[in-house]
Amino acid sequence: MTTETTTPAAQRTATAALAGGVDTRRSRPLRWRKRRGPMIEDSRGIVSDADLRQPRVRRGMRVVHVFLTVTLVLAGLGPLLWLAKAAVTPTQDTLREPFALWPNGIDWANLSTAWNDIHIDQYFFNTVVIALGAWVFQMLVATTGAYTLSILKPRYHRVLGSLVLATLFIPSVVLLVPLYLTVVSPPFLGRDYSLLNNYLAVWLPMAANAFNILLVKRFFDNLPREVIEAAQTDGAGPFRLFWSIVLPMSKPILGVVSVFAVIAAWKDFLWPLLVLPDPAVQPLSVRLPAVQSQTELDVFLAALAIATIIPVVMFLAFQRVFLRSAGLGGAVKG
Repeated sequence: MTTETTTPAAQRTATAALAGGVDTRRSRPLRWRKRRGPMIEDSRGIVSDADLRQPRVRRGMRVVHVFLTVTLVLAGLGPLLWLAKAAVTPTQDTLREPFALWPNGIDWANLSTAWNDIHIDQYFFNTVVIALGAWVFQMLVATTGAYTLSILKPRYHRVLGSLVLATLFIPSVVLLVPLYLTVVSPPFLGRDYSLLNNYLAVWLPMAANAFNILLVKRFFDNLPREVIEAAQTDGAGPFRLFWSIVLPMSKPILGVVSVFAVIAAWKDFLWPLLVLPDPAVQPLSVRLPAVQSQTELDVFLAALAIATIIPVVMFLAFQRVFLRSAGLGGAVKG
């Protein structure tokens, strides 16, 4: 038989929760003010509550909010919508009336021409392979590295964390030559072996991303230690703790890092151009500029529209993950 003990602080917290946010011992009750409608919590901001009660100020704030919303929508969606329109518009119409909605009809043949004649299908497949591989390696390194620094915490974890942070201050252009020499002649594999025209030459350098490691570590630091300690008490080893407890609680940050990894691999140009000289294995980011001078404008814009599909889909798929404030629903004991 076990006896549960409750600390005074926990009792006060429970009392405050049952009282609707009021702790009579240590804190004041939450203030609520009624303003011609639903209850609004008293808060501080640029505009005071007294000013917001004035109709003129409220109207001005609404105008500002509408203006900012419309501006952000146009700045964010405007280029994408124009590209989608231009992808099925003839070249002459795009040059003469770039903002007109298909003055001479829609040309759906641009998409099929871009897909077949420019071999967008092959380059699209290469880009998907590069993005998926980069995502796998980056997630593996970021989660295991952050797990080691935040949860396992070996004796040298502070020194190791400082070294990882220090790599962020090294300009990426400085690493191009050492990385290229390493790819041309990888250590421990012999001088005759090279990773050129091999996707590992793109995946492995992308995996060493200090920003992702520190980002995931910061999230792991805020995980509830009670759940982790309970799992360790029940006999969960490091791998079981990582796979069954830490990762299910970290879905929001995993979604964010996934989007960062895929987008970075999707738009990378310089490094794939250096290590993938064979056009047959190059991604869209490398091949599209190479075929631009040999392609009609409408077909080229259609190819660009096809290349933006995956980033847009990634954003639509993970937009809820960005906005989700808590991701602790997946932590189960088992």
